[in-house]
Amino acid sequence: MADIKREIERKYQSDDAGLPDLTGAAGVATVADRGVVHLDATYYDTADERLAASGITLRRRTGGSDAGWHLKLPVAPGEREEIHAPLSDTVPDELAALVRSRVRGAALRPLVRLRTDRDLRHLLDREDRLLAEAAVDTVRAERLGGGAGEARWTEIEVELAGGGDPALLDKVERKLRKAGVRPAAASSKLARALAETAPERTRPSAPAGDPVNAGDHVLAYLRRQRDAIVDLDPAVRRDAADSVHSMRVATRRLRSTLQSFRSVLDRSVTDPIGAELKWLAGVLGADRDREVLAGRLTAALDEVPDDLVHGPPAARLRQWSGAEHGSARARLLAVLDSHRYLALLDRLDALLTDPPLREAAAKKPGKVLTEAVRKDFHKVSALMARALETEPGTARDVALHEARKKAKRTRYAAEAAGPALGKPAKFLVKTMKSLQQQLGEHQDSVMARATLRELSAVAHAAGEDTFTYGLLHEREQRRAADVEAGLPAFWDGVKDAATVL
Repeated sequence: MADIKREIERKYQSDDAGLPDLTGAAGVATVADRGVVHLDATYYDTADERLAASGITLRRRTGGSDAGWHLKLPVAPGEREEIHAPLSDTVPDELAALVRSRVRGAALRPLVRLRTDRDLRHLLDREDRLLAEAAVDTVRAERLGGGAGEARWTEIEVELAGGGDPALLDKVERKLRKAGVRPAAASSKLARALAETAPERTRPSAPAGDPVNAGDHVLAYLRRQRDAIVDLDPAVRRDAADSVHSMRVATRRLRSTLQSFRSVLDRSVTDPIGAELKWLAGVLGADRDREVLAGRLTAALDEVPDDLVHGPPAARLRQWSGAEHGSARARLLAVLDSHRYLALLDRLDALLTDPPLREAAAKKPGKVLTEAVRKDFHKVSALMARALETEPGTARDVALHEARKKAKRTRYAAEAAGPALGKPAKFLVKTMKSLQQQLGEHQDSVMARATLRELSAVAHAAGEDTFTYGLLHEREQRRAADVEAGLPAFWDGVKDAATVL
């Protein structure tokens, strides 16, 4: 079973002077010498260094107090999530799965070996509690399998103790700077090793410039969503909070953008990709929809007076929620390991590498992007008009749900156009989000009522009192009716606001 911790550390250049005295910095009362530790780590990556390009490290290390496999995923500058697995001869399956969205079908192989002599110190407070670890590392790097490059250097590393205040590192750094110590140029030992042991020295490619034409803006937005999916994949596999929802949103943004900007990208190429994104969003949504419904119904049940709670509705709701979560989670993990999902990621990469641009893509962004966003908004207007003219009931529920989906698509189109169109687009994003929330409240009520009917039927079959389900159903019906009653005036305000674009 993997062990997870948050690693917050900083690295500094070092010379023969060693570690300056840090006593007195940030409450450091004592600097305890813990001797020299010998570490031997082999770093794994694909032949084209996909993990390193993403700031991810995967290593097998012996020596020290935490021998084993370590996977480090970037969280923020100087901060990574470190996942440990027991020592073994091959990459553990659980760690290999967490990098699958990066690696795809490529093999993980030994890339670099780092042997480090670590002169370790503990920074302790007055009660001898560990505040941070400081070390002077003498490193020998060796490139494996791709030449015989070697490198040697010495660096200082300061790592915050678990649960410590990151502000401590700022205070320690001020003392180090006063002693002439400067931050390291490389973000990690691996990054420096790769740079200094590369079999062929090549000049790094220049970073992409700012978006210029319509195609640039659309591709930049698509690229951010593709990156979000790949970055979120490990968190989804570990069931991290809000990760499934965030990945689903990125998937929907991608699909919506491909639909909204068909004047920029050839739909004969993008439509099949959009179909696959719809499939992925559906898989991600199964568990998210359950989570939202369970939270809504649990909160509603908590508001019911005890004397009106008949039977075991809370237990019945927990049973439904747990069963749904288990089956949805199992399916999601299977999908993330499937050829279909990995092929979709490959197709997204290909789309961004060699985009099927149409003539409008080369034009200035203002007119092209504005026309696309306005077209989406006109669809929202037509759907809202139809919904408001429909009698309350199932037909109106369906019409309002369709309007909500188009409002979301318009919002995402305005987001993509935001850097080019400025404040008008940002204002439309805000307006569409408010409409989406209103219609979302209505749709959540529709789904809640359907779930209550399902639970009531199961309870009735089990011989339980179903009164409370009916009470909750009636309350949900009133909530939906309140939303519908306010929609005409609300929609008038939205229409006026949307004229800014």
